[in-house]
Amino acid sequence: MDVDAAWLPAEAFRAVGRRRSLVPAGGLVDTVRRELVDACERFGGRVVREDAELVFELTEGLGEEGFALTRRDGITTVTASDERGLLYGLFHVVRLGEEAFAGDRPREEHRPAYARRMLDHWDNVAVHPVMGQVERGYSGGSLFWADGRARGDWERVRAYGRLLAACGINAVTVNNVNVHETEARLLTDRIGDVAAIADVLRPYGIRTHLSVTFAAPVVLGGPPTADPLDGAVRDWWARATDAVYGAIADFGGYVVKADSEGRPGPFAYGRSHADGANMLAAALEPYGGTVHWRAFVYDHHQDWRDRGTDRARAAYDHFTPLDGRFAKNAVLQVKHGPMDFQVREPVSPLIGAMPRTRLAVELQVTQEYTGQQRHACWLGPMWSEVLGFRPDGEVSTGRLAHELVAVSNVGDDPFWTGHPLAQANLYTFGRLAWNPAADPRAILDEWIALTHPGADDRLTAGLHTVLDGSWSTYEKYTAPLGVGFMVQPGHHYGPGVDGYEYSPWGTYHFADRDGVGVDRSTGTGTGYAGQYATPWSGLYDSPATCPDDLLLFFHHVPYTHVLPSGKTVIQHIYDTHFEGVAEVEEARRVWTGLAGLVEPARHARVAERYEEQLRGAREWRDQINSYFLRKSGVPDERGRTIY
Repeated sequence: MDVDAAWLPAEAFRAVGRRRSLVPAGGLVDTVRRELVDACERFGGRVVREDAELVFELTEGLGEEGFALTRRDGITTVTASDERGLLYGLFHVVRLGEEAFAGDRPREEHRPAYARRMLDHWDNVAVHPVMGQVERGYSGGSLFWADGRARGDWERVRAYGRLLAACGINAVTVNNVNVHETEARLLTDRIGDVAAIADVLRPYGIRTHLSVTFAAPVVLGGPPTADPLDGAVRDWWARATDAVYGAIADFGGYVVKADSEGRPGPFAYGRSHADGANMLAAALEPYGGTVHWRAFVYDHHQDWRDRGTDRARAAYDHFTPLDGRFAKNAVLQVKHGPMDFQVREPVSPLIGAMPRTRLAVELQVTQEYTGQQRHACWLGPMWSEVLGFRPDGEVSTGRLAHELVAVSNVGDDPFWTGHPLAQANLYTFGRLAWNPAADPRAILDEWIALTHPGADDRLTAGLHTVLDGSWSTYEKYTAPLGVGFMVQPGHHYGPGVDGYEYSPWGTYHFADRDGVGVDRSTGTGTGYAGQYATPWSGLYDSPATCPDDLLLFFHHVPYTHVLPSGKTVIQHIYDTHFEGVAEVEEARRVWTGLAGLVEPARHARVAERYEEQLRGAREWRDQINSYFLRKSGVPDERGRTIY
């Protein structure tokens, strides 16, 4: 097997492939035409000039990328105001299948909530001695790069672009945000390789972006400084950017990680992050490009003895004073939580605190802290909660930010994502980026129906059983009540309860003989809870009102603290870790029973992953429970074995 069809197997196109289709020519519409021609050749339909059952038309009034669908008098019609809209309309008809051709269908309009729906790849151009080929990559090597140059597997890149278009993603950053010298050269003498990738992705409506180092002028032989207010530096970026657009006319822009975890940035020159972002924004502005400036800036040389320093506060403290100072084509890219993609975090208070700045919310599809695609952990419910959060507490269907970005979970693995069930995370991200108000379970239904065409009720029910609650299951057997981390340092896989407890990274749980958790209250703690607007600040500030699942994120409480469930914190820890293992055992049993309903190679890969997940869940349970038994001295009231 070279390339897994994922959610676009040939059978998914049966309904459109059986019809007579009419489609205009030119530009991206040619992609729609090719898809229809391929489907018709397979299933007996035709692309015709008249008398069609499926019609694609360009019209006015639907905005960028939007489309409308109607069915009347036996004709299904997709209309859009631009070519991308017709492309997304095609894949919508594919999702509907025969339903798109049944009876009459009143006009329905579909418009994306977020204009830019982007994936960031953390791929290194060459194998890095520490980071490897793909940093935090759990799906093999890079799709794009090998041995310092473009890999050249264009059919696989094309198949990837097709998958992304089918779930609504329209932008990709093709290299790591931690830009090493080899990656830095993509900006200049290797821009032709980036252009080749862009050429393959373009027919599926995807714009290519590039991660750059803030110190590029110094690294690449330009001025001896990267000071963003230095005229020579600004001229260097203007020339470099002009050359980029000479090679890629529709280039999307730059992604920058600066003054973060050792990466160079404007602080070295006494300048602000607005100064740095605006310098790059000015270089990109004549071409319609955008700079995505990551807000992941914090002190990673923290003294663990100092409880007043709080990594969770860092982004808000750094960036809120700069609100209104960023250029219009500068986007501040903010991780959805204040820490680092933990299994449970509050939504970052920076989101909603900068009304005069364009923000992008960043999610992590690659499962760095949620099982690394060795564990089944469908993140749709988590992201739905995040995207439904409103900083002022008001119920709203509006956007949480201006854009949605995620770290990709794809590599050169035959199944794309290492764990075949992790494909559901990538599909779900794309669909939620289009419509954040969508029911994630309905999106999962779409993924099941596309990936397994003709799936019977038993297979559909089985996939829901193993995926619906998998995020909750993972949370149960790992870090309790929002405390986070407790992972092995470096690779972040498996339990390491004190792995970062005395480190400079600022990710502590402060467990002692009396209790556990981080006091982030305004009265006795770091004051982080006060960064939120009401009603959240008041809700989080007191253990009496703080949601259980975030209790230890915001408060240090005794092991005997009683939760609304009536359980003590320590008993909750014991119970949930035993429950989590039992749920993995049940998921493994259900998956075993689906043999014969799933392609053998896919079933075997998932079965192998469940063996590792069960081993890992038991290890998490035993280490976490043993650690807290020894800390607290409080036995399990149910008398189970704790080592």
